[in-house]
Amino acid sequence: MSHTIRKKKRLAHRVARIRGQVEALARALDGEAECGDVLRLIASARGAMDSLMAEVIEGHIRDHAFRGARAKSEERQAAEDLVDIIRSYLK
Repeated sequence: MSHTIRKKKRLAHRVARIRGQVEALARALDGEAECGDVLRLIASARGAMDSLMAEVIEGHIRDHAFRGARAKSEERQAAEDLVDIIRSYLK
């Protein structure tokens, strides 16, 4: 079973949060909010999207690229290192 299916509820919750942030951004633009407020909303939505991306990539690396528990110790460590690097990049 794919990691996105196993974590469907958690991922859907993240998407709902992103949807709310994007809707808040649209309301701010419609309401002619100050540019600083709009920029903060954009940054917030981008951070939420980056977190979603990191979670899906992490699952892909662990479940597909390195085949989870079947991977050798060195491969598992390489997967963990790659996940850490990607998470750092997406922050």
